[in-house]
Amino acid sequence: MSDVRARAQRARLASGLLGRASLERRNEALRRAAAGLREARPALLAANAEDLTRARALLDAGELDASAYQRLKLDAPKVEEMARGLEALASLPDPLGRVDLHRLLDEGLVLERLTVPLGVLAVIFESRPDAAVQIGALAIKSGNAALLKGGAEATGSVGVLVGLLRAALAASGLPEDTLQLLHGRAEVDTVLGLDQDVDLVIPRGSSSLVRSIQARTRIPVLGHAEGICHLYLDAAADPAMAVALVRDGKLQYPSACNAVETVLVHRDRAADLLPALVADLRPRGVELRGCPRCLALDPSLAAATDADWDTEYGAPVLALKVVDDLDGALAHIRRHGSGHTEGIVTGDPEAAARFLAEVDAAGVYHNASTRFADGYRYGFGAEVGISTSRIHARGPVGLEGLVTVKYLLRGHGQCVADYTGPQARSFRHEDL
Repeated sequence: MSDVRARAQRARLASGLLGRASLERRNEALRRAAAGLREARPALLAANAEDLTRARALLDAGELDASAYQRLKLDAPKVEEMARGLEALASLPDPLGRVDLHRLLDEGLVLERLTVPLGVLAVIFESRPDAAVQIGALAIKSGNAALLKGGAEATGSVGVLVGLLRAALAASGLPEDTLQLLHGRAEVDTVLGLDQDVDLVIPRGSSSLVRSIQARTRIPVLGHAEGICHLYLDAAADPAMAVALVRDGKLQYPSACNAVETVLVHRDRAADLLPALVADLRPRGVELRGCPRCLALDPSLAAATDADWDTEYGAPVLALKVVDDLDGALAHIRRHGSGHTEGIVTGDPEAAARFLAEVDAAGVYHNASTRFADGYRYGFGAEVGISTSRIHARGPVGLEGLVTVKYLLRGHGQCVADYTGPQARSFRHEDL
């Protein structure tokens, strides 16, 4: 425990140095990391191939699911995508030192509120090695230190990637201790008990991982336990658009947390939309499970159970349900939604406006794929994860979700006693 705590304390010191470093130096580290990624691509892909070999044995033994195995894979285009992501992040404005309040409390008494780093993050993620780059890069840009724990199946890939980021920090005159790897469950357990040294825990992975982390720490946890996303096909849905958006939401990346898991169909459109969905998705290998009203229209569907409405498949499996109307869709989402991302397909502006206003989720979409719920696609450069919390940060968490604020008050000897009692001075409270 003492070693892990010492590393967390070194991370604290590194965050202080990084948070005071210039934007130019932080951006230099990101650009050096991008160049290092391209140069080290053969070594990275070799390490990833070894990870895949070990993971294949776990997959065959039933100890790793297929979606996790798919997320583990890296290739040349993926490496280039990571490098471009680093460069895109370097081009974004500085999240630190932004003054969003500048107020004259009284003559010679001026208050400012500005953005500062959170401090030390502990980020636990599964399978996806590129998460190490996204998280590490966001930490560098936002002045935070990060203790990183990747999945055991990605040990080699994550080690190479974090090593590249640390080398880029050192070459830019910034502390390597900004980013540190955690090894094994015991070290994670220790970190989860360091509520005086770690400021935020970010679990990025399965719902079981998130729930496990939430249950084992007093440190604030940012994340989402499930990604049960719905797409509602309204009475005024365009058929071609509806089929295309369901296909993209389910199949573009089935293991993603923003993939569609349940499609709700207005009863007046079930007779034409359901066959169209079956004809499009079944040849593509999607297992379709339907409610009794769906089965009445197509007995070839598998019967959905109550558990299906609360399941994040992370696989080419889709639940289908016929609802009476928009009210029925809203009621189903209220009961079964996870607060992640929900969508409506409709040409009716009133139905769309109501859906957007009434659905309580981090992302609510009209005529767009749920797969757009992503920090890179939002223009955040990257994300450390998606939060369904209502506190601090919600939705894809990029740079703005990794800063907090502090208040600076500059005076000339003013005392609170002067502003109390019968002869109290009045505050001016003028925004400057």
